[in-house]
Amino acid sequence: MKKPLIVIIEDEEDLLELLEYKLSKEGFEVEGFLSTKNVLQFLEEESVDLMIVDRNLPGVEGSEFVKTIRAKGYDTPVIFLSAKNQESDIELGFLRGGDDYITKPFNINELILRVKAILKRVKPQDFEDELVYKDIKVDLKKREVFVDGNFVDLTKLEFNLLYTFIKNKNVVLSRDFLLENVWEKSEIHQEKTVNVAVKRLKEKIDPKKEKGYIKSVRGIGYKLV
Repeated sequence: MKKPLIVIIEDEEDLLELLEYKLSKEGFEVEGFLSTKNVLQFLEEESVDLMIVDRNLPGVEGSEFVKTIRAKGYDTPVIFLSAKNQESDIELGFLRGGDDYITKPFNINELILRVKAILKRVKPQDFEDELVYKDIKVDLKKREVFVDGNFVDLTKLEFNLLYTFIKNKNVVLSRDFLLENVWEKSEIHQEKTVNVAVKRLKEKIDPKKEKGYIKSVRGIGYKLV
């Protein structure tokens, strides 16, 4: 289960570092930029879930940048965080593609709540407390798994793999899909890596091989049935 990825564009370095720290503590993956330079390239390469954008930025003004990416088809939610606090400024922010607008000075806890509120609307799956599949219960907050009421000790990778299977039950998942959605980017990706991990997961959640939760689909991958 990947953490929601938030991009912050803020030219005050101290504030940027504070926002990065606070949002990381809340469980988000955060990428900070001091200007809009390189942000478009980042959006092209990564799946960004939300952006926090200052308006008084060097080079391209924040709302102009958002207007530009909206024209390119990016619908990533945007919260403007700006000292521009006149009614006309706020209206312009929304007209240029903002989803929310917070004026400086601001309460950082309120910002975090607004971030969570927007993400809960657009990515409700990231705010679920638990998943249940047959006699498997997955506690997403504690990252614990129970099969028929019994605790099963899974590694982080095995937990994320099981989560991905349950969220895509009855769908055939290719090994490439699993590598892209479960494995960390820093790891060497090989198909046999998936085979070994799935085998270990099956041994843990179905040690007696009686339930057959995960089926192999020849030449493609696996599916949870």
